[in-house]
Amino acid sequence: MIYSFIFKHRSKFRVEKMCEVMNVSRSGYYKWVKREPSQQEKRRMELKKRIKYHYYAFKKRYGSDKVAEKLRQEDWVVSTKTVSRYMKEMGLVSITVKKHKATTNSKHKMPVFDNVLNRQFQPEAPNRVWVADITYIATQQGWVYLASLMDLYSRKIVGWSLGARMTKELVLEAFDKAVERQKPPENLIHHSDRGSQYASTEYVERLSTNKMIGSMSRKGNCYDNACIEAFHSVLKKELIYQTKFKTRKQAYDAIYEYIELEYNRIRIHSSINYLTPHLCEKKYYEQHQVA
Repeated sequence: MIYSFIFKHRSKFRVEKMCEVMNVSRSGYYKWVKREPSQQEKRRMELKKRIKYHYYAFKKRYGSDKVAEKLRQEDWVVSTKTVSRYMKEMGLVSITVKKHKATTNSKHKMPVFDNVLNRQFQPEAPNRVWVADITYIATQQGWVYLASLMDLYSRKIVGWSLGARMTKELVLEAFDKAVERQKPPENLIHHSDRGSQYASTEYVERLSTNKMIGSMSRKGNCYDNACIEAFHSVLKKELIYQTKFKTRKQAYDAIYEYIELEYNRIRIHSSINYLTPHLCEKKYYEQHQVA
């Protein structure tokens, strides 16, 4: 519509000149400006306001699919396509950065477990399958390494540890935190890659002590541990690549807030029906009346 075009560009061009070029009257334009918005226009303006709210509320990390889901939770009847169009109009683009994959050292002679998990990424309950991996993060003081364990049912990060070296002590600390936090039952499947940290005698003994079933990815297969690697990719896209850490402590504080608050308790996940990991786990126990 001509009037809406003039209104949108009024800060760049003189209204009088645009009306002249487009062969419309100034009085007609100003009458249009003062008119009462229709119900459809009011709805559109309110919808855009809520889209912008959810976009900035999660630090520009949500794309149209997650924004649309948050709107539906507020009882808006809206398609992802419509949200995508409005976000494009408002210049709201989700943060996206190319994924960089970190690898652990699998060139060792220590025994490894068979692939028990075998890409069965949807267990029936929490604390049936954990997946583990390590990634790296740059700071001005040097690299720091993050060891993480995820519960595949809820996608919750149940244990993590950050350190200056990629050692077996790093993964043991993350494991011990997860056990203390979750108190898992026997026969939990613990899956990782073939890294020397996870194949170490101490780590294998930890699994045995807690009566867990060890599982490791097949050699050279990048898909067997896809879920935990996807978490590290999301962490980097949404936090690490957007921040310049001066110190390791600064990195630790930011990662703590991201994992414990934003990822586990605020960020919705499409793989668990747009729940947060915390709510997914809580909902299961409420439905099954398990303390």
